Amino acid sequence: MIQINDLSRCFGKKQILSSISLRVEDGMCVGILGQNGSGKSTMLSLLAGTLPRGSGEFFHDGTDLFKDRKRHAACVGYVPQGTPLIEELNAMDNLRLWYSGSREIRKELESGLLAILGISDFLKVPVSHMSGGMKKRLSIGCAAAHHPRILLLDEPSAALDLICKERIANYLRVFKENGGIVILTTHDIQELPLCDVLYILKEGRLVPYEYDGDYHHLAGQL
Repeated sequence: MIQINDLSRCFGKKQILSSISLRVEDGMCVGILGQNGSGKSTMLSLLAGTLPRGSGEFFHDGTDLFKDRKRHAACVGYVPQGTPLIEELNAMDNLRLWYSGSREIRKELESGLLAILGISDFLKVPVSHMSGGMKKRLSIGCAAAHHPRILLLDEPSAALDLICKERIANYLRVFKENGGIVILTTHDIQELPLCDVLYILKEGRLVPYEYDGDYHHLAGQL
């Protein structure tokens, strides 16, 4: 279980996030909706530790991960919108930077996370020659190399084809079934069924939202 308390961040005099609090149980996926510029990426960056917070706490099983960087690194996997990969290397070489050894990579490619993501299809392809879907799947595979309990995903299926979206969705279902926690931001209504709880981030605050299939109503709330 994770508990986020009073997470806040300003840029200059502008309040981007204001006292965000959130509780997420094991095996749950939380979807964060909102307009561009509403602070969704900022929220994930703060939780990932790539951006300094103004204030707040981030507890996992009783430990404030903001104060225990070693525990944070072990518990949290983060996939930003950009590509956290080395462009000159192929998929296999990027994986070697994140996994403990070739034996673990082979095991994951045969029957684990990397198999679900279909990464064996493009192991020899340099990142610079990959499609957006390949890069996103490889980014998730690298972020989850240390078997985190929490995944932070910033628009994981944005601009991807249906096959890539389905592979990512399949992985997230398995991750949840194994007790993992997912917090993702999205503009894609196809991702909403993956989410157990939805929130709209608006004017720096999280507002609970229950999606009933009416996209026009949802758009009006953003």
